[in-house]
Amino acid sequence: MKIILRQDYENLGNAGDVVKVKPGFARNYLLPKKIAYPAQPNYLRMIEEEKRQKEQRQRKEKKLAEAVAEKLSAVSVTISASVGEEDKMFGSVTSQDIADELAKQGYEIDRRKIVLEEPIKALGIYQVPIKLYSGVEANVKVWVVKE
Repeated sequence: MKIILRQDYENLGNAGDVVKVKPGFARNYLLPKKIAYPAQPNYLRMIEEEKRQKEQRQRKEKKLAEAVAEKLSAVSVTISASVGEEDKMFGSVTSQDIADELAKQGYEIDRRKIVLEEPIKALGIYQVPIKLYSGVEANVKVWVVKE
């Protein structure tokens, strides 16, 4: 049975591909879970429309992410940390701490989008990248100072 994939499926192909599968697999799994359509001309038009809408949505999201990235590039965050002798920090500054400080300034950024190789464990000024969207990244200046 020939079907048209609505989304990427690991062992079959990508969205929009027309593939041949066993009838039982199509009837019992792919079609009920809305992973595929039967290979008919009207469904081909539906797939093209879904692709167009998806591309349009992705362009819109990327444009929004670029606008946020431009605003975030001018933002700096100050985090005070308690230190001991010789300015050695107790604990560290994590992506959650940075996300909390950004939230106080009005930027709701998910902590998983903040790219820290490892937590910050020393006083100083750091450029921390934030991945907002695929290919869109902003750098935020983080000041870690004594409490």
